[in-house]
Amino acid sequence: MAQPASLAEVWRGPFLESHHVGHAVVCDGSGQIVAAWGDADSVVLPRSSSKMIQALPLLMSGAADARGLTSQHLALACASHQGAPVHVKAVNAWLADLGLGDDAFCCGPQESRDDALRIEMIRAHDTPCRVHNNCSGKHAGFLTLTQHLGAGPDYVDPHHPVQRACLEAFEAVTDMTSPGFGIDGCSAPNFATTMRGMARAMAWFATAHHRSDTMSVAAARLTEAMHTHPHLVAGEGRACTRLMRVAKEPVALKTGAEGYFIAILPTRGLGVAVKAADGATRAAECAIAALLVRLDVLDADHPEVAEFLTPTIRNWGGLATGQIKPAAALLA
Repeated sequence: MAQPASLAEVWRGPFLESHHVGHAVVCDGSGQIVAAWGDADSVVLPRSSSKMIQALPLLMSGAADARGLTSQHLALACASHQGAPVHVKAVNAWLADLGLGDDAFCCGPQESRDDALRIEMIRAHDTPCRVHNNCSGKHAGFLTLTQHLGAGPDYVDPHHPVQRACLEAFEAVTDMTSPGFGIDGCSAPNFATTMRGMARAMAWFATAHHRSDTMSVAAARLTEAMHTHPHLVAGEGRACTRLMRVAKEPVALKTGAEGYFIAILPTRGLGVAVKAADGATRAAECAIAALLVRLDVLDADHPEVAEFLTPTIRNWGGLATGQIKPAAALLA
């Protein structure tokens, strides 16, 4: 078994203060590994980086078209959003179209991560709702599929038809039997795979627009929705949104909890998966930025890219005290 590789370094003045290690894999459309760091066969939970896979049954079943879902809906189905007004309004409208209320969601309530809205709600003594949960778009998709199938309301149960469809899609695109699942922060099952399996799945999404089968057409629509509506996939200030906006070509990016990150590159037919072994978001963001610079999808000198590739560390007085840097091997 290969050991985790260096992903990112944290420097304070002339001293290497912290060192993040993990795994990264780049696959092509045939599922072959183009480049890898660490252990490509390490078993991982991709967490929210797998949302576009979980959204495949929504389209493949015909539920999305039957309900008249737009590309904005599809972007929200793949999102880990901020719970900003634009997200809350859109998901509430989707929920109302289903004839359902906030209590139909199986995800828990979560404070908005949009500073202005959170402060406004605190001042108004408003309680966070499930729609503010960063996964509420995914759950609106689950509810849409649930209605289409005429299934029961407990759509996060691993034996529910919605989750069985998600597992079938997950195993198809990763090209391996999942060894199991963990329960995600939003209460839905999160299926495990290897780093190689996840990178292969992202490359499969990246090449989907060249194929005409039902699953590939669904994947191409979801990928296009993500890179067309980056503000819905995450939100202002977030790495997914900011890096998609400044990429040199269409790219779909998605973060996941515990240091996961993926990239779908349709122009190149490549898929990328990154996992920081210690679960650090700063390491995953730095590493994915480095790999996209390596592939010439991002410009290292762009200020938005530098915020994640080589961010400056400042103390409470605003003094620059250090910097995060990607491992040299990721850029070589």
